[in-house]
Amino acid sequence: MILLLGGTSETAGLATALAAAGWRTLVSTATDNALDVGKHPLIERRMGRMAKDAMAALARERGVTVIVDATHPYAREAKTMIAEVARDTGLPLISFLRAGNAYDYERIHYVKDHDEAAITAFSFGKPVLLTTGSRNLAPYARERGKNGIRLIARVLPHPESSAACAAAGLADDEVITGRGPFTVEENCAVIRQYGIGTLVTKESGDAGGVPEKIEAARREGCHVVIVNRPEPSVEFACGAVAEVVAEVRRVIGNGNG
Repeated sequence: MILLLGGTSETAGLATALAAAGWRTLVSTATDNALDVGKHPLIERRMGRMAKDAMAALARERGVTVIVDATHPYAREAKTMIAEVARDTGLPLISFLRAGNAYDYERIHYVKDHDEAAITAFSFGKPVLLTTGSRNLAPYARERGKNGIRLIARVLPHPESSAACAAAGLADDEVITGRGPFTVEENCAVIRQYGIGTLVTKESGDAGGVPEKIEAARREGCHVVIVNRPEPSVEFACGAVAEVVAEVRRVIGNGNG
C-alpha cells in the first residue's frame, strides 16, 4: 500500500494515477474538508492531523511500502515530520513538488517570509488582501495595528480558520471565506470591493491560482507581495504525476503495493 500525504488540488490526480497503476493508495489529509481524492476502488481516505508516532504506527498497521509526500509546498513542519517517519520506518519517501512560475509584472515584490511580507505589504499605505491562509496571520495583524491600514483575509470556510481570524483581531467584515482557486474576475471583484492596494500570496503555482491573482492585480493596478517557497528538504522531488508513478515503480515494482 502507498501512503499518499496530500490535501492540495493535485491529490486526486496523484491518487488516481497510483491506483490505476495497480497500487492500493491510502490518502491521508490533515483537513476534514470535502476534497476530491479520486474515485478509483483502490483509493481510500483518512482525515485528521497525525503526530510522528501515529503516522509511523499507521504505516506499520496498514502495510505501507512507500510514502508519497504531496503536502503543500509551504508545509515545512509537515514535510520535516514525514521525512523523519520515512527514516525511522525505513520506508522509501517520494516527494511531489508542484512547479512554480516566473511572473512578468513590475509591481511584484518577492520576500523570504511572512514577517517581511507583512512589512512590505503595508508599506504602500493601502488596504491589504491576504490570500495565504489563516496560519500566518500574526505578522499581518501586527503591522495592521501599527499602520491602521485595513487588512482583509481570504481563508478556507473552516472553524479553525474562523478561530484564527478572530484571534488575530479581524472583524467579520474583514474575512472572506471560500475555496479556491479563484478566477481573475473573482479576484478583481474582491480588489474593487475592498479598495485593495496590495495582494499577498504564496508562490503556489498554477494549482494555487497564483496566475489569476497576478492578472487581477495587474488589471486593478495593485502591488503583489509573493512569499517565496521554503528550500526543499529533499535532494530530489518529482514535478509531475507521471514522474511520481515512475519513481514508485522503480522503488517497489508493479501493482498490488
